[in-house]
Amino acid sequence: MVGFKPSDVPPPLGVKMVSAGAAACVADIVTFPLDTAKVRLQIQGEKKAVEGIRYRGVFGTISTMIRTEGPRSLYNGLVAGLQRQVCFASIRIGLYDNVKNFYTGGKDNPNVLIRILAGCTTGAMAVSFAQPTDVVKVRFQAQMNLNGVARRYSGTMQAYRQIFQNEGMRGLWKGTLPNITRNALVNCTELVTYDLIKEAILRHQLLSDNLPCHFVSAFGAGFVTTVIASPVDVVKTRYMNSPPGQYRSAINCAWTMLTKEGPTAFYKGFVPSFLRLGSWNVVMFVTFEQIKHPPFHFHFQPSSALWTPLDTRLHFRASTSSEICQLYIP
Repeated sequence: MVGFKPSDVPPPLGVKMVSAGAAACVADIVTFPLDTAKVRLQIQGEKKAVEGIRYRGVFGTISTMIRTEGPRSLYNGLVAGLQRQVCFASIRIGLYDNVKNFYTGGKDNPNVLIRILAGCTTGAMAVSFAQPTDVVKVRFQAQMNLNGVARRYSGTMQAYRQIFQNEGMRGLWKGTLPNITRNALVNCTELVTYDLIKEAILRHQLLSDNLPCHFVSAFGAGFVTTVIASPVDVVKTRYMNSPPGQYRSAINCAWTMLTKEGPTAFYKGFVPSFLRLGSWNVVMFVTFEQIKHPPFHFHFQPSSALWTPLDTRLHFRASTSSEICQLYIP
């Protein structure tokens, strides 16, 4: 047997991990300005505005940044962001199906609790591995590129070195607990919701397993995830961006926000969070599904017939072999 297997055969673990990392990088590049705007809105209020600059809404934040710092400021921390996705998404998304199968012993149709457990497991594993890249990304997104305003870091590798020299290993893994909490919530909500919406659509035959189905499932997963994870996300962003000594712990950070700014502080940056997570999910899951399952799959098997129509499969004789090439069109 030579060639590719049909599209309904699950791809190997390596393909899923590489596909997840590549798809997440594509999604990050497309949605990074929204993520940067979200970070700026989330940290607004913990210190005085610089030169009277105040951000209002997601698009107001983006336009203010372009006007005061230039368009490149929207991509502050992109290098660290891509490093994060290569480490992070390949684990939390690429391993999800395998961990889910591990918990069920390979049985089909796992229940919601198993899916949640698998999502929490891969999310926690990914954060533990990729936390330093997240710390550097957030700090780059938070710093302003203004004349007269000192910049904390000048480059990605310099940021890693400076954080290690000034704050030690704990500085690179600062905010790991709230980040694990946040990503356990995000991962299990995002993946489980996507899983359930997609299964429901296919079970009720509302759509076939193609791009529209992936789009609807991903958008729904993005909205549910934003509602659930926003409070933890704000605390994580502020705590990771804070200088040494500002907060005693992530819990102290949350308490300070509650007492000084009120409960609405936990939903600062909600609109950019939703726009970013919604669009990120759409781009990532659609790209992931296409990379994981290419639209055309070639499969060779011996046959003596020149043309044999069978469902949607087209058989034709290979010019370099005595075998027949089947072109599967999902």
